[in-house]
Amino acid sequence: MHSDEVDRTIRDLLDRTEYSLSHLRELGPGELNAHPGGHPNSPAWLLWHTGREIDMQLAHLSGGAEVWPRHREALGLGSIGDTLGYGHSAEEARSVRVDDHAALAAYIRDALAAVRAHVDDSPDWDDIVDTYDDQPVTRQVRITSLLIDALEHLAQAHYIAGMPSVIP
Repeated sequence: MHSDEVDRTIRDLLDRTEYSLSHLRELGPGELNAHPGGHPNSPAWLLWHTGREIDMQLAHLSGGAEVWPRHREALGLGSIGDTLGYGHSAEEARSVRVDDHAALAAYIRDALAAVRAHVDDSPDWDDIVDTYDDQPVTRQVRITSLLIDALEHLAQAHYIAGMPSVIP
C-alpha cells in the first residue's frame, strides 16, 4: 500500500477512535466502577486500559515518552496505573477505580494526539518493528492494531453505558 494511502487509513482510524470517545456519554463514579455481570473489568478499567495500550505501545514504537506521567496523579491509581492491564488478575483489574470520567477521556485524547503526531512525522510504514508468531510486524500493522484495540475497548464502554442500569 502506498504511504499516502496508509496515512489516510491510519488518520481515518484515529478520527473514528476520537469520534467514539467523544460520543461516549459521561459516566458517573458508580457507573465507571460498576462490574456488570460480576466481570472484573469495569468501564473505568476499559477506559484506563484504552489509554495505556495506546500510550505504552506508541512510546515503545516511536522511542518517545509516554503521556501517562501527565495523567498519573489525576487518575490516582498508584502503581497499578503504571501497568498495561493485559494479564491483570481479577483482583488487580478490580483495583482500577477512577471516579472522574473527564480525566480518563483526557488521558485517551492525549494518547491519541501522540499517535497523530507520530503519523505527522511521516514514519516508514513498512519498517519492521516486532515479530508475532515468528512473522514480521510492520509499523503500519502495529499502529492499526493499537487503534482497533482502542475502538474495541471503547465499544465495550459504550455497550455498558447503554445498559439501563450498571450500578448494582
